[in-house]
Amino acid sequence: MNRIFGSSSSKKPKPSLTDAIASTDARAGTIEVKIKKLDGELGRYKEQMSKLRNGPGKDAIQQRALRVLKQKRMYEAQLAQLNQQAFNIESAALATENLRNTMATVDAMKQANKELRKQYGKIDVDKIESMHFEMEDLLEQANEIQETLGRSYAVPDEVDEADLEAELDALALDEEEEGPSYLADISKAPDFIDEPPLELGETHATPEAVKTTV
Repeated sequence: MNRIFGSSSSKKPKPSLTDAIASTDARAGTIEVKIKKLDGELGRYKEQMSKLRNGPGKDAIQQRALRVLKQKRMYEAQLAQLNQQAFNIESAALATENLRNTMATVDAMKQANKELRKQYGKIDVDKIESMHFEMEDLLEQANEIQETLGRSYAVPDEVDEADLEAELDALALDEEEEGPSYLADISKAPDFIDEPPLELGETHATPEAVKTTV
């Protein structure tokens, strides 16, 4: 029975909007070709009537031209209908495509929302805050350690400049009380030398030389 009458599974699929647009455009193209052909015939009839005088022959050509013109008007009306149909189908196809894109966007947003909830559900805000406070404490301890290691053992933490200036003035007074050192006067001989040093070219007279002269 299925071989004779066929089955429901053997039915052709329904045409899509794209198929309908292609079919409409093909029909419109065929009508445009016919309209161009009729325009050519009207041009020839017009040329023939311009060469003939008024009479039966010219009237016959005029009747043919009128029939061609009526046929052209009919095709033009059909072409206008097909163009409007194509426009409507294209509008429907565009709306369908936009709706399909919208649904895909909505599905993607739903999936992203589901993933975000799944990931953020694993995060404990209290633990993050506790870890933040713990990090602050560790950093503070590290700063304290650095300050401790940077201390100087020989120099006090706080030095009074007034005390330093007083100590410096006391040193200056001690030097004035002791008097100038022999090093301050290069030409003066020290106390432990009996005689002053001779200058260059000077000879020292010995006691023997004095006795000889006498």
